[in-house]
Amino acid sequence: MNTSTTMKLCKSSSTLAKTDRPVIIAGPCSAESEEQMLKTALGLQKLQGLSVFRAGIWKPRTRPGHFQGVGTVGLEWLKTVKQETGLRTACEVAHAKHVTEALQHGVDILIIGAHTTVNSFLVQDIADALQGVDVPVLVKNPVNPDLMLWIGALERLHHSGIKDLGVVHRGFSTMDNAPYRNHPKWDHVVELRKVLPEIPVYCDSSHIAGRRSLLRPVSQRALNLDYDGLMVEAHYNPALALSDAQQQLMPQELDMLLQTLDYNIDDADSARKGAQLEELRKYIEHLDDELLDLIARRSRLSAKLNDYMDADTIEAPQVVQWDHVLGDLLVHANSAGVNKEFVQTIFQEVRKHYAQTYLYKA
Repeated sequence: MNTSTTMKLCKSSSTLAKTDRPVIIAGPCSAESEEQMLKTALGLQKLQGLSVFRAGIWKPRTRPGHFQGVGTVGLEWLKTVKQETGLRTACEVAHAKHVTEALQHGVDILIIGAHTTVNSFLVQDIADALQGVDVPVLVKNPVNPDLMLWIGALERLHHSGIKDLGVVHRGFSTMDNAPYRNHPKWDHVVELRKVLPEIPVYCDSSHIAGRRSLLRPVSQRALNLDYDGLMVEAHYNPALALSDAQQQLMPQELDMLLQTLDYNIDDADSARKGAQLEELRKYIEHLDDELLDLIARRSRLSAKLNDYMDADTIEAPQVVQWDHVLGDLLVHANSAGVNKEFVQTIFQEVRKHYAQTYLYKA
C-alpha cells in the first residue's frame, strides 16, 4: 500500500502547523493540583510563541506504586487554565474512555503517547471513539523505532475522519541512549516526512533530553530540521514535581531557553541530510563494535576448545581441510556482495592469530 496516496494531509489548513514561528506547547509533566496548574500556566502565558498548555492527566508507569496521575479531576484544572489564560489545552489519552472524558471537559488537542502508539488495538479504539469528531490529534512515536507502526497509527486516525493530524518526536528506547533519555534518531523523522511530507512535526525536547542541560541543543536541532513546534515540560517549581523533575523548567527558564534559540534556518534540507549522515555514522560505529565482539567471542571459544583438547580426555573432533572452509566462506561472500579478496585476507589473519589446530589442517 502506498501510504502517501492513502493519507491526503493539507499542512496549510492544519491548526498544528507552524506559521511564521514554531508552535510552543508547554506545561507540567503531571497535573498535581489546581494551584500548581494555574501558577505554571500564568507564568507561561506571557511567553512569546507559546499557545498551548499541556499536562499529564493519566500517567503510564512501568511498575505499580508510582504516581499515575490525578485522573479526571485534572481535566477540571485544565478547563480552569483555559478560562484564566486563554491558552489552548492538551493532554495524552491512552484509550477510548480517556478520549470521551477529555472531550467532555473541552480539551483542545489530544495526544497519543508512545506507550499507546505501540498497541494497534488501543489506537483503533481511540480512532473509533473519534468518529465524527473534529479535534486535532498529535501522535507520539512508538517507544521502539518502528516507522510502519507510527504511520499505521496515523492511518487509523485518518480513516476515522481525523484530518488535523500531527506527530510528536519524543525519542526512542535503544541499546545505548546516552547521553539522552531517549535516543533521538533524527533520521527516523526524516524518513517519516518522505512518506508524509505534509505532516506537522513537533519535538518533545524534554523526553529526548531527559535533563535540562540538553534541552537547548535538542530544541535547536529540531528547529534546524524545520519542525513545526516544540513541546517542553515546565513547572512553577520543578523541585516539587511528582514526576520527571530533572527535565522540567520553570516558566522563566523556558523563556530564556526560547530566546536563545535561532529561528532563522536557511537550509533545512542540508540539516536533514546531515541528520541522516550522522545516524549512518553511528550505525557503522555500532557495527564495528559488533565485529570486535564477534572476534573476541571467537577467540574465547578457540581458547576453550584448545583447553579441552589439551586435557586428552575426549576424542578429537573430525579435522577438515582449511581450503574447503575458506572456499565456502568465499562463496558466501560472493552471494552477499562482499569483496572476496577482502574476506580471504580477514579469515586468513583470523586463522593465523586464533588458530584451532584440532579443527583445521592446511
